[in-house]
Amino acid sequence: MKKSWIYIISAIILFSTMEIALKQIAGDFNPMQLTLTRFLIGGIFLIPFAVNRMKKRGVRLKRTDLRVFALLGLIGVAVSMTFYQLAILETNASVVAVLFSSNPAFIMLLSALLLREVIHRRNVIAIVAEIVGIIILIGPLGAQVSAGGIILTLLSVLTFSLYGVMGKKKCMQYGGVTVTCLSFLFGAAELFVVVLLSHIGGVADYMTAHGMETYANIPLLTGYSMENIWIVLYICIGITGAGFASYFTAMERTSANTASLVFFFKPVLATILAAAILHEAVPSNMIAGIVLILVGSVAMLVPGLRPRGKNLRTACAIREKLAEK
Repeated sequence: MKKSWIYIISAIILFSTMEIALKQIAGDFNPMQLTLTRFLIGGIFLIPFAVNRMKKRGVRLKRTDLRVFALLGLIGVAVSMTFYQLAILETNASVVAVLFSSNPAFIMLLSALLLREVIHRRNVIAIVAEIVGIIILIGPLGAQVSAGGIILTLLSVLTFSLYGVMGKKKCMQYGGVTVTCLSFLFGAAELFVVVLLSHIGGVADYMTAHGMETYANIPLLTGYSMENIWIVLYICIGITGAGFASYFTAMERTSANTASLVFFFKPVLATILAAAILHEAVPSNMIAGIVLILVGSVAMLVPGLRPRGKNLRTACAIREKLAEK
């Protein structure tokens, strides 16, 4: 159990520094270039973990499942993480971190819509708290945040949540680390195709003419320097590789509910780090939004811990009755 908490704490720290690290080098790279590099290296890093999980489960990769992993890579990496990287450019790292941490609520909602999972009253409370927290965070109380950055972050959250819901069945079959590894590699491969297409003269001209220069002539090897290489390696191997490996290992050793503590602490720690390292302001509405998002997280987490407590009390009661007899 102690090792499980080491994995959880590691994931919290690594994920909480994600937006800050990306923000520091965002201007050095094309968003799609950085996303491709990040998930390619992260996916390669996860290969030995994935192979080990599959051996332990006694499963082999089926060719028919490759289409599923390709679709997961398209949604979870090529689409969602591109929105995410663009959001980092548009608004504060702390805002992106807090909004992205609300993805468990979106996963729960999409699970109900797509997988017909039951939503309880406490789940509704969680969703409402998350939505109100997001609305307050956006700025009706006076915060100066980019509307475009908010929209891009929410699109990233929605598509990443869809990726999580669609990957549930495959996680049951192959394990979370394996699904993450393969979706990362497929997503990176799909982004590579986009990069190649962006260098076709007609495509590049069309993108440039319509104000989408980001998607024209996307570079692959430019932007690297001695000043940023260590941050790039930390993002690729540390955050993307080790971070996701720690998160899914914690989930397999404990439960999805316990592993969700990562998203409970991430917005708080990420906001503190953004203020300390990037000197980002933390206005009162952001604090209020964080509190409400945390309330939503608690509403989802606490009920999952109750059955254990209830079962423990039942077991104690049975022992007492047996002792009396």
